[in-house]
Amino acid sequence: MSIERFPVGMEIEVTYAQFRANLTLLSTQQLKFEIKEGPFAHAEVVDIEVVPLGNSIFAVSWQENDGSTVTNIQDYDRCVVYSNATLPNGKFLRMNGSFEIIRSANQEFDDRPQRNKEIVLEAMTSLFQKRDASTVERLYAADYIQHNPHIPQGRDALKTLVSQMSEDVFYEPGLMIAEGDLVAIHGRIRGWANVPQVVVDIFRVEDGKLAEHWDVLQNEERASSTLGAVSMFDANEGLQQKLKN
Repeated sequence: MSIERFPVGMEIEVTYAQFRANLTLLSTQQLKFEIKEGPFAHAEVVDIEVVPLGNSIFAVSWQENDGSTVTNIQDYDRCVVYSNATLPNGKFLRMNGSFEIIRSANQEFDDRPQRNKEIVLEAMTSLFQKRDASTVERLYAADYIQHNPHIPQGRDALKTLVSQMSEDVFYEPGLMIAEGDLVAIHGRIRGWANVPQVVVDIFRVEDGKLAEHWDVLQNEERASSTLGAVSMFDANEGLQQKLKN
């Protein structure tokens, strides 16, 4: 696990035995905390060091203006914080507290890109291999936005397109790339035009459904052996990508 999975933007409320503290993860370099009650009541923005420990666990340490030093072990799977603090007078505190998420992170720090790729792959194979229009309502948002000028807007138009699709249409998925809420898939489709076409489809995923779509299509051409060129599409490229990962 890398530091990129630290849930920047998240705000949590930690409940210790003697007080509660709000922590806002401003970045991988800064944290804001606020203790509203008890003998430690104050608020401050501090510089932090974050060390990923694996399985959504991070060691987060900082020093406060009064000289206090704090090390938190933040476990985001179990929603627990283990805190060790040394106060200016030398007193050492060990505290454990559970926390609730007040505000979600700016970006998901779990396996969202992988889950989004699975949604896109299921949608493309269900519609353009199996021609199953019944999956549209489950996989596509009600206000689905279509950027292909030859296809009408909305989910109902997509269902009509699939239900009227020729049996000659067949889609082969290839490489997939995902980041944040976007997924790009490289593929080949037969029966959509007079010749096979290589296509890149880009989807925006929102709340687990496909919300927006862009595509670029190009007629497939044979690779020139005299140029030492490789093919535009390889049916095994998706498998090769999985093996590399």
